Amino acid sequence: MKRRPPLRGVTRRDVLQHGSVLIVASAGGLLSACRPAGGPAPATPDQGGTDARDPWDAAETIVAGIPAPRIPDVVRNVLEFDAAPGNERDSRAAIQAAIDATADAGGGRVVIPRGDWFSDGPLRLRSRIDLHIAAGAHLRFSGRAASYLPVVKTRWEGTEVWTYSPMVFADGLEDVMISGSGTIDGQGEANFLPWRQKQKPDQNALRQMGIDGVPVDQRVFGEGHFLRPHFVQFRECRRVLIDGPTFVDSPFWVNHLLYCDQAVVRNIHVVSHHINSDGVDVDSSTNVVIENCRFDVGDDGVAIKSGRDQDGWRVNRPSQNVVIRDCEYLGETGGAMAIGSEMSGGVSDVFVENYRMAKVHHALYFKANLDRGGKIERVFIRNIDVGAADSLLIFTNDYHSYRGGNYPARFENVSVANVSCDTARVGLSIVGHERAPVRNVTLDNVRIGSAETPMQIRYAEGLDFDDVWIDGVRVSAPLNGTSGPDVKLRH
Repeated sequence: MKRRPPLRGVTRRDVLQHGSVLIVASAGGLLSACRPAGGPAPATPDQGGTDARDPWDAAETIVAGIPAPRIPDVVRNVLEFDAAPGNERDSRAAIQAAIDATADAGGGRVVIPRGDWFSDGPLRLRSRIDLHIAAGAHLRFSGRAASYLPVVKTRWEGTEVWTYSPMVFADGLEDVMISGSGTIDGQGEANFLPWRQKQKPDQNALRQMGIDGVPVDQRVFGEGHFLRPHFVQFRECRRVLIDGPTFVDSPFWVNHLLYCDQAVVRNIHVVSHHINSDGVDVDSSTNVVIENCRFDVGDDGVAIKSGRDQDGWRVNRPSQNVVIRDCEYLGETGGAMAIGSEMSGGVSDVFVENYRMAKVHHALYFKANLDRGGKIERVFIRNIDVGAADSLLIFTNDYHSYRGGNYPARFENVSVANVSCDTARVGLSIVGHERAPVRNVTLDNVRIGSAETPMQIRYAEGLDFDDVWIDGVRVSAPLNGTSGPDVKLRH
């Protein structure tokens, strides 16, 4: 796999294709030239200017502009607070006491040492705390639903709600970390995956509340309801770092960055083979880096989101300035790199490089449906190695759970370069909507060894293919935005 080639200068074609203007703020942060609009009729970006810098310079600016959490050089061990190892001994109160006492004294590292540990209920992090899961430590969470009450305010599949607490929860914090090379275990398959068979009434009710604009404080799904809790969630946090642990057997989404700014996830291994075990969900968050991670999961490796339908438009918080690099996807049934499907608040300025995927359902997955509205734009992808895929690259407004809306999402200004894929059922599936065609997708040096269906392209404008090969044949972008048969892809 190619590793971060030298940056090249932006050509006139790049400027015309991407239409992207990035402004570096004096404080070192990155501002996009426009704010993606949520809602049924997203505004067209005001591009303005002709900045000719390489767009990948912006990725380095994002990375450089994220400071490390400021954690005092203090170390406390949970053993000091009468925590006791053992899978049957509940250490939750002792671990929480260690977190609270350390935070009250100004902050520091709280160490869970080598051994088996059990928490009957959630752990709540505090500002200036590093929860350190030491080598050889294995922290398991219970499956007792009542232990995750009272309800907390969160967002569940893109709709705000009061429901069960995440197992590890950070709410409204600054300078907060999870570190160490130990293991955090959600025990989700046995305890919470069965809820999925019971969740449909609650899921539908919550989505309808979001559509109808029911006040969030009236959306309460606690005891007697079946919305599975998140595993690890940072909500409304700044300067976040997750570095090192292995996360196994999640109850739902694994690492959920909700309304966060300046967050880094690196050196983690996620092993959770059942559905909805997304490795990292970036949800209405800004200035995020995900690097050197391994995702052995039964759903998406990385998914970038920003809210569902009318509730996403109401919140109107995009995900912006996200860098994903040097990661590996080991699952088989999800999307390795996904944007959507809950993307109604908009997603922009995303940079993905050096991502390996042995076998994957959809490798590069842009997903929405006609309920969503919103826009995905200015996405730059390079250096991707794929073994086998159902589809290598897919844009769709036909994602499942459609509820009858007529607000097609928009996909615009996407660059994909230096990609190899051994085999695919469908090589390129670029399908827009008659009122929202996919616009300005550039493919450069893309090679698919074999594909049952090389391309299906509908409602697409401004496609540019340079050095694209499928089944040993060099292919060009269709001038009329249409190519290939209609193929049904599973979402």
